[in-house]
Amino acid sequence: MYRSSEIKIGCLLLGGDNPIRVQSMTNTDTLDTISSVEQCIRIIEAGADLVRLTAQGVKEAENLAIIKKELQKAGLNTPLVADIHFNPAAAEAAAAIVEKVRINPGNYTDKRASFERLILNEKEYEEELERIHARLLPLIKICERNNTAIRIGVNHGSLSDRIMTRYGNTPLGMTISAMEFIRIFRAENFNNLVLSMKSSDTSVMIEATRTLVNKMMAEGYSYPVHLGVTEAGEGEDGRVRSAAGIGALLAEGIGDTIRVSLSEDPELEIPVARKLMEFMPRGIASSLSEGDIDFKSPAARPGYLRYINGPVVVANMSHYVTLNPETYKEAGFIADNKSGMLEKGDGGADMIIASYCPEIIPEQVNLVVPYKIWIGNRDRERLFPLFSPETYAESRIRSNDLNVILTGSHFNIGMIRRIHPENCILIFTYNPEKERYAPENLFMKLKENNISLNIVLNPVFNEDEPEDLQIKASSVAGRYLTDRQISGICLVNKGNITSREVTALSFSILQCTGTRITRVMYLSCPTCGRTKFNLQDAVRKVKEKTHHLKGLKIAVMGCIVNGPGEMAGADWGYVGAAEGKVHIYRGIVPVLKNIPEEQAADELLRLIEEDQASR
Repeated sequence: MYRSSEIKIGCLLLGGDNPIRVQSMTNTDTLDTISSVEQCIRIIEAGADLVRLTAQGVKEAENLAIIKKELQKAGLNTPLVADIHFNPAAAEAAAAIVEKVRINPGNYTDKRASFERLILNEKEYEEELERIHARLLPLIKICERNNTAIRIGVNHGSLSDRIMTRYGNTPLGMTISAMEFIRIFRAENFNNLVLSMKSSDTSVMIEATRTLVNKMMAEGYSYPVHLGVTEAGEGEDGRVRSAAGIGALLAEGIGDTIRVSLSEDPELEIPVARKLMEFMPRGIASSLSEGDIDFKSPAARPGYLRYINGPVVVANMSHYVTLNPETYKEAGFIADNKSGMLEKGDGGADMIIASYCPEIIPEQVNLVVPYKIWIGNRDRERLFPLFSPETYAESRIRSNDLNVILTGSHFNIGMIRRIHPENCILIFTYNPEKERYAPENLFMKLKENNISLNIVLNPVFNEDEPEDLQIKASSVAGRYLTDRQISGICLVNKGNITSREVTALSFSILQCTGTRITRVMYLSCPTCGRTKFNLQDAVRKVKEKTHHLKGLKIAVMGCIVNGPGEMAGADWGYVGAAEGKVHIYRGIVPVLKNIPEEQAADELLRLIEEDQASR
């Protein structure tokens, strides 16, 4: 388990045994003192421990002094953080005013990445590091005089060409970028540092953070870590993507401060972050990168499941007295408008667990029923038996296609050893409120006994609010999905949330972890003072125009400063260029520039449709 050192940010202690600190960022113009102060107050009153503001220029940085003074007049001493990109002079001005400055190694002294190869020999590479060191010295001196902390904030989408040429746009490249800056600060005996490795891709964010932490530990460093998933989006997707990424690392004991980045009013981020922090405090789970648990669900899929491109979704509907068309809709199925026939579509559960066998099983429904019921109906198609490990071991009659075995936290490893992986899956049920690390114990035992099985995780919740279930289920399942430890999920909720919502959430978790794509993946930044339009409205317009598409990744970014880099991996980008103007990107290439905002969503859809038609 990673144990960070303690640093001080103004009056706030961060790291060590201190609580996880929660923060957000304003989206006002930093030169608009009144709006910025009012928004800071709303963020602080929502429960933030720190507030970050953008300082894109020296004027904005200097105005932080007035904003800070106004907040102090209101009796608020919450530490302020200046967010800097491309402008060392702004960082130096801000460092004398606020308690913490965030700088990005990818663009602090390097120019904006052009995504072109920049081949340097060893001497040239070292000369570049010396240049960076010299440029950082004034900032270091100012921070020393003012006891100002520094966050070295690496973003997946804004690595320098120098780093990407040698290490790729990868978690390793992100780690190298951070370590170069750490070594410069340590060479000057400056240790008031926080580190962050952020990406819109949860798997990249998790791997990069793990890699950095392991690298720091190997070199004897223990700086506090800031966690966040950039461009997480809004609504359910924003909560799911953030909880999956942040929760995975908190479970492993990594994380001293968190930000849930939502494309919503910034004060709305705080309650979500606090719910996540309370449910998943820094934990004791083993990190896969440390080699403690490397169980990877390596069994070949049973033939029946091989056609599914990603983890399976299982709907447990055993509490339903009857199964009928309306019931199947609760499992995500849809009815054809003309024929009324049920269709699975992209959001229908791959398997449904029921307590009895109906007379008619719809064509696309795959039903799992208790073994004794299956025995009397075993000649029927798309019907499979549900066993306990004990009844499976004792039974002489089993399905040749698929057997589903249900067990829990008090499993018998001897019985599990007798399961045949070629036509079986194991559903592991547990209460994550009381048995948070029960899957860890299962995976450890499977590894110790050299057992390969397809595992479906079955956490059981009791939530009445959809947001609470989104946060908890995503934080529980996220790391196991991202690490490819499990072959599916079976979410169960006993509270007042419909089965249809639970099924939809299951697919959202797979979508947001990138393990099974069934619809458009939207990335959108949380906005800041650099944003050039109403981003929430832009996201809504883009979704309205493109929601019917499938398998694309579309990024809606607020500004041209960071947007092109931070939407790395997106198929299409919708990026604010100037007031009321939008650039549209195909990948990293701008294909339309300065489109009026009111036309931009239509133009984006037109380009996508033309692109798809030409293939």
